Amino acid sequence: MMEGIRLEIEDAIALITLDRPAKLNALDRKMMAGLAGACREIEHSAARVAILTGQGSKCFCAGGDISAWSADTPEEFGRFWIREGHQVFDQLARLRQPLIAVLNGDCLGGGLELAACADYRICERHARLGQPESGLGIIPGWSGTQRAVRRFGPQAVRRMALMGEMFDAEAALALRVVDRVCATGEGLAMARTLAAQIANRSPQASELTKMLINAAEGEERERVIEAIAGQLAAGSPDLAKGVEAFRNKRKPDFSGS
Repeated sequence: MMEGIRLEIEDAIALITLDRPAKLNALDRKMMAGLAGACREIEHSAARVAILTGQGSKCFCAGGDISAWSADTPEEFGRFWIREGHQVFDQLARLRQPLIAVLNGDCLGGGLELAACADYRICERHARLGQPESGLGIIPGWSGTQRAVRRFGPQAVRRMALMGEMFDAEAALALRVVDRVCATGEGLAMARTLAAQIANRSPQASELTKMLINAAEGEERERVIEAIAGQLAAGSPDLAKGVEAFRNKRKPDFSGS
């Protein structure tokens, strides 16, 4: 267990839980480091799907903990808090496994940016969603104006980020900010059912399909192209010929390839 983050991997399903309910699961630097570590562990595990949720029923995530960054200089804020947050959220969005977010409570600011990293969002009926940053004199800094726009659409983001609107679960569903609404307390069970369905599909096909969808959205296009091309090259007999020639200190013979 990492401070503020719990990771459980059972069979084909990885479960990440934000575990700081006394602070409404608000993210501090230790939690961000824990999320990065959880991503690395999941990437190298046998898990075929991941679920992200928050501890308690009041708040999925209240965003970035103000006490974690409010004393930073503008330079420190931009260089570290924003930049490092992007790095962690990019890891989540680019997990090779499909990621399901269970919004089991309010999802605000950085919490909504966190939810935007998921491939599928289940929202419990009592949850509210919003981007209140401009009311604090700050901007949505963890891709709340970029990835969120790509995944939710620009008008939904305008209404939350510029107008300060808060959406209940049904409004979020109608605006396609979330994919499904369920009763309070039922989100994790619904996610596990969906995760089991995903886990029964081809893991390689799911991974490649997710990469291609991400590329179509403008998410990590360069890495996707090179990763797929690299897999093709690594599966070619030419690689074995080239490695063998290198080890024997001779020129490879690719004739007949």
